[in-house]
Amino acid sequence: MGRIISVLSFRRGTGKTSTAANLAAVFASEGRRVAVVDGDVESPAIHILFGLDPDEVTWTFSDYLAGRCAIADTVYDVTDRLGTRLPGSLFLIPATTHYGKVGRELRDGYDVNRFHSGVADLIVGFALEVLLIDTHAGLDAATLYPLAMSDALAILLHPDQQDFQGTGLLVDLARELQVPRMVLIVNEVPEAFEPNALKAQVERTFHCDVAAVLPYADEIMALGSARIFVLELPQHPASALLRDVAAKLLQLGS
Repeated sequence: MGRIISVLSFRRGTGKTSTAANLAAVFASEGRRVAVVDGDVESPAIHILFGLDPDEVTWTFSDYLAGRCAIADTVYDVTDRLGTRLPGSLFLIPATTHYGKVGRELRDGYDVNRFHSGVADLIVGFALEVLLIDTHAGLDAATLYPLAMSDALAILLHPDQQDFQGTGLLVDLARELQVPRMVLIVNEVPEAFEPNALKAQVERTFHCDVAAVLPYADEIMALGSARIFVLELPQHPASALLRDVAAKLLQLGS
């Protein structure tokens, strides 16, 4: 059975979507069959990182949740779109690629009970070893459902008090739901912070493993969230840290 990993954050702007895309690329570069589900219907964006043009898309995850198509209709193979030959396979299930439809999807709602069956069908139908869910930021039904069905969580935060408070709620909820594996990623950390000291502070605060303290890096920001930095900059320290995170997410236990 494939491993289900959700990537989440309490606030927007933490680099959640970019991290999910880069983790997927790490897994595929290791020869694994991996899929990414864009679970953020409000702010769909991960298709941009994978070079998927909206005009190429017929059905999306929001279409499936609304009962308009089968889950297999929403899957797009993006393995060969990333400028690097990957030994594994990488599939994308976009939330929606036409932003004008987002308001209608939110007004109409969707059957969240289809979420679980859709994920299970993806894992079996595409022989997935890893299925990543890029969740909606915050704490609501769109976050709770994937969180509850996950084998592992990667929770992103910035080193500021607002993120600390919100992250505490996510950590407590994950423990209440008995998610088997959970790690924190402190992202876009300014040079003023000493990484080891910050890691120790965050681990003391949440009693949770900090899998990585990722530095703010101009060269990564220069990619403009339009390319996958672990593939574009494989020797960068942040890429090495993301590979470590990927390995930790596959470990058993918390």
